[in-house]
Amino acid sequence: MRFWIVVLRHTCRNMLHTWKSQGMTLFTVSLSVLIFSFFYLVYVNALHVGERLGDDLRLVVYLDEEPAPPLQEEYRHKILKFDQVDRIEFIGREQAYKRFERILGENSDVLTGVPTDFLPASIEVYPVRTLDSLSRIKRFSDYLQTLPGVLKVQYGKEWIERFYAFIQLMRVIILLSGSLLIMTTTFMVAHTIRLTLFARQQELELLRLVGATDNYIRMPFLLEGALQGGIGACCGLGALLLLYNWITLQFAGPAAIPLPAFAFFQWPVIAAIIGLATLLCVAGSFSAIRRFLHF
Repeated sequence: MRFWIVVLRHTCRNMLHTWKSQGMTLFTVSLSVLIFSFFYLVYVNALHVGERLGDDLRLVVYLDEEPAPPLQEEYRHKILKFDQVDRIEFIGREQAYKRFERILGENSDVLTGVPTDFLPASIEVYPVRTLDSLSRIKRFSDYLQTLPGVLKVQYGKEWIERFYAFIQLMRVIILLSGSLLIMTTTFMVAHTIRLTLFARQQELELLRLVGATDNYIRMPFLLEGALQGGIGACCGLGALLLLYNWITLQFAGPAAIPLPAFAFFQWPVIAAIIGLATLLCVAGSFSAIRRFLHF
């Protein structure tokens, strides 16, 4: 217990003596965590939106004639052979007419005199609602077009392709911001620790001469790096939470633009981000100590 009290005292003294560089390091770590966590939050919520696509993520296969039960089973077998799906629904001509009539509502009188079998029979295929299904849906559509008796295959091609391109872009941005987080945190912490080591070089040499152990010399600097990472990550996530609440308030109210329900990080994700930033800063601190003291 006395060892950790001494270590904490030395750590506080080191941070007070180099408070300017400490402040710059905390700001850099906070900004890096804010940038990374912001794009990661957008990415996570976009994935949740993709999982709630519902009926928008479906392929409608129009047929030249209404399939008999044996042919329906053949269609089902061929569809499941290509990919997993949530469900497959066969829509007959009369069922399609009744659905169209419900959609028209009060204007359904325009169908007066129109035969109930003027609409084609169809198969509605609902792929498994995952991000991978978005990347395969074009190939799925091309495959369904090759089935016998198929006239046309329709799906929300434009918006699905745009949504998938957005997800891919967010992945690239997250990788870049994650790389920025790694480089800035390790470099800035290592630079700050190096300044502290230069300032206390004579004192550290005296400590080694009087028999101070390696752990006794190392620990204050490692703890300093851990504090920089932990405090910086908390500040970055705190700034993100304020930004998230501000955006939520801006789009709240009956006159606001309806948006999907976005959610903030769960506690395990928050703990993981703080832990990652802390480990990176400790790694930067260890790198500086190892090079300077030649341990």
